[in-house]
Amino acid sequence: MLCGLFWSLRRRYCCSGPLLLLGVAVCLFYQTLMVARNRFKPSQPATDDLRNRSTDEPPDELSPVTDIGRLISTLETLKRDRELQDSGQQRASRRRAIVLMGQHVATDTEVQLYQRVLEQLGCEVSLSRYAETSPDLRTQQDGFSVWSILVCLSTSEKSCLRRVFLPRLAPQQRVNMIPGILEAFSETSGGRCRFHTRTHLTESSLPMRPSACTPTNGKLAVSPDDTGDGRQTGSPSTQPGLVAVMSVYVLITTATPLTAFLHQCSVVRSGEEPHGHTTQLKTFLLQQLGAQASHEAMTHVKNVIGQVLEAAVSTNRDSADSPPRCLLCYQLLTFTLHFTGSLLPFIVKVDTDLTFAGLRDPVFDGQITRELVLEDTLHFLLPEHSGPSHTNTGSHTQTDRTRKYGGCRGTYGLCLTEDELSLLLQFHTQLKTSGAFELLYPRVPSADWPLNKHLLQDPSTAEGHRLSALLLTLSLYYQLKRNDSYRADLTETLSNEDSDLPSLLEDRERCVDPHLRQLYTDPPLVLTPPFSPWVKTYRAEVPFDTVTVRIRPEPVSSACRVHLDEHRGPRTANYPVAIGNSRINILVTDEAVPGTEPVVMTIYTLHVYRDSRPSLPMFGDHVMCSFVQDCGLIVQPGKPCGLQPLLGSKTSGESQDPLRPCTSGDVPGHWVVPCLSCADNRTCDWREISWQPEGCYHPLLDNSQLQECMRDKKVLFIGDSTNRGMMYFLMERVNSSLEEWGKAHNMLVYSNLNQGLTHVSYSYYPQFWLEKSHRPTFQQALEQLLHRSRPLENSAQTVLVVGGVQWLNTNHIRVIRQVLERENLGNIMVVVKSLGIGFHLPVEGIHSLSLRGIQQLYRENSNILTTAKHYGYEVIDTFYMTMGRYKEFLQGRCACHFHEVEKLSRNPARTVEQSGGSTLTSAHAALLDQDQWVGSNTSSSYHVRGPVNQMYSEILLSRLCPRRAPGN
Repeated sequence: MLCGLFWSLRRRYCCSGPLLLLGVAVCLFYQTLMVARNRFKPSQPATDDLRNRSTDEPPDELSPVTDIGRLISTLETLKRDRELQDSGQQRASRRRAIVLMGQHVATDTEVQLYQRVLEQLGCEVSLSRYAETSPDLRTQQDGFSVWSILVCLSTSEKSCLRRVFLPRLAPQQRVNMIPGILEAFSETSGGRCRFHTRTHLTESSLPMRPSACTPTNGKLAVSPDDTGDGRQTGSPSTQPGLVAVMSVYVLITTATPLTAFLHQCSVVRSGEEPHGHTTQLKTFLLQQLGAQASHEAMTHVKNVIGQVLEAAVSTNRDSADSPPRCLLCYQLLTFTLHFTGSLLPFIVKVDTDLTFAGLRDPVFDGQITRELVLEDTLHFLLPEHSGPSHTNTGSHTQTDRTRKYGGCRGTYGLCLTEDELSLLLQFHTQLKTSGAFELLYPRVPSADWPLNKHLLQDPSTAEGHRLSALLLTLSLYYQLKRNDSYRADLTETLSNEDSDLPSLLEDRERCVDPHLRQLYTDPPLVLTPPFSPWVKTYRAEVPFDTVTVRIRPEPVSSACRVHLDEHRGPRTANYPVAIGNSRINILVTDEAVPGTEPVVMTIYTLHVYRDSRPSLPMFGDHVMCSFVQDCGLIVQPGKPCGLQPLLGSKTSGESQDPLRPCTSGDVPGHWVVPCLSCADNRTCDWREISWQPEGCYHPLLDNSQLQECMRDKKVLFIGDSTNRGMMYFLMERVNSSLEEWGKAHNMLVYSNLNQGLTHVSYSYYPQFWLEKSHRPTFQQALEQLLHRSRPLENSAQTVLVVGGVQWLNTNHIRVIRQVLERENLGNIMVVVKSLGIGFHLPVEGIHSLSLRGIQQLYRENSNILTTAKHYGYEVIDTFYMTMGRYKEFLQGRCACHFHEVEKLSRNPARTVEQSGGSTLTSAHAALLDQDQWVGSNTSSSYHVRGPVNQMYSEILLSRLCPRRAPGN
């Protein structure tokens, strides 16, 4: 009956697909009624009686094609028998899995994915680079290798094929590659797929390009009228058409006989879109075509891929040098299909790996989709296992198993070999729990492809004819079940004519599992501890040259949403990584109720520590090197960048000619650092770097000189956070401590400095967070600051310090002049802190400047300095000083802060006195970082750190007190 029905289906293949399925459904329905009726006949053994029989006693002849219920019952019974026997053999042992990483490292997310999932499935995982270096591959027991699963990652495949002898594999050993498939889809010297060059296919019309196996370097160019080899299979569809390029992912679970599944994810580029996006294939087709046409298009996708797989497998089998068979090996493929205005696609590219070309964000989207498919594949192929290992059993155990399960006795009349029975049981399990996969092959035979005739007449297929028929029977049964479910869904969709399709597709599930599946970063970060959904706090270190980190967290459940930093923060973001510690919060939220605030379910925290410049302590001879701009950000084109030998410099042991104090805060200069060689910045002692103006120096004031100079002065600061950093540095230096601090964005007044003899006030400008119509103008902010700081003396005892990172322009300088004259304060001292480097990194939510924009800013900075000096104001050129050290920014998303205020423990500190004629270096700044600029019997609660800020802040102090500097 089995053969009769199979050939009956063959004779009827000229009927259309739906009619054929309908006919099979009627037959199966009839047989089900007969089975149900026969259960009440005393002469007919019931299914339960069949299950209770001894496995050594063969039952009556079973025709599983015509009695699908008995076939499935038989398979379930055999599966339970196997599980019982397995659990009683070696209950305490675990399966062993080997992951060959190739050029990957153990911290890569893909390696961690395999390790995590395999351990969840009850495996003991070992990592090695290549097969030659893996001790587990060399270890054998009773002639068999002791491992169960071998995963060969990219760049390790050749090593696997050299060292793993597939015919010697035990029946239960799995490898993630099928040599026959790799051979079939390899490229020939003529640029064609290898299987496409077989002689018996020259007259066949496959729905694919002959050169589909040719490497394309990730680029796919398809013209709208391209139809592969110029022919379309089948008649043109009368349904609405589709113009799109899509990559779909196919899992081949066995090659002989062929079984394959299609993953639900795909990368799609439709219409005129420049980039593709990851989506569920069925969802995309439903959105583009509607319910009926999308079902037809999905059927065509499966048929087209199935035809090519059939051709590849059959031609490879015919080859005299066909690769050896691996029973449970599997292979993932990427098929790129092109729809050219119809519902019938053709194949333009086949890759023997997962590829994600054309994505807008290939780094993250490609990696995330790849790992999602890999994770689904492992769960699909490897059921959870906590008992024995099947691979370390010798020939005696295999003989017992074959006697129990192989042949006709003990298999309830299936009459299959042990290998065939294993494949059938695996296939049935996969059909029942397909998860993210959908059956692709076996497929219903169709009349529109001549190669079917060749395959059925091929004598080599006769040996597996019974197994193939059983596989086809199971696939037809579950396909009918899926079609019934589809028709029910279609009826419900069509009956609701007023429904909005996007709303039907929208996921409104609650976030019941608020955890992350993985944390993706670019560049990849080594997390401590290694990532786990249950660990909430991580640390990572990056080198000095890493200035940005891109982060993309992925939740376990698609019903959960992830935001960075805040409730409405982005899902993916670039973060500037400051020197020292940076903290990033990751919020997993529930947004099931539209229009309401997200409910934070879980918070993960990532602390990233960025190293300072690598520094080599000085010993022996060295040279002095200088630089103005870094070669990574050339602000002044045509001028040197990076370290240059300092002409006329002398070693540290030689005396230098005395210099005069500088008369302005914008004297051009350069950074000077001692190095063993100016050609290698890794040989420099960056602790000894200093700012050296040309032909002069900025005096460094000690505490007593500064306090005397600042007696009875009022210093008014107006500007942004960079100006605020200078203010807090002045307060700490004048008061020998910093007891109060805050990231103020409003007005501040301090009257307790220098024993109450020095007053400081501050106004934040501009208030960018307000609506433009509600923001106070610069003139209003300045007038308010003057009013809050009164009484003010119209002399140099009143100092106004104005400046910001990039908002200041020449018009603000003119406004200062007008306001001060109107307020009778024209004789006060005004110091203009110029612009600074910043906003040069592409950070989420922050406007960033291009290199051309920064160069324009440099020219604007020169105009500001010229205008300020025209009005007789003092200037501090912070832009010129910061552009060469733009990588040394501290906390702040603008990457423009060169200061940071830290809280200190209250420990006694000692006083440090410096010569008034010395030049400030980073060594002196380090003293400040260690809280050494304090008076006796006092201790600071806060400290302003950051050597660049300290450099230009000391220049500010030297301009406030020019007459108090020794030697002046």
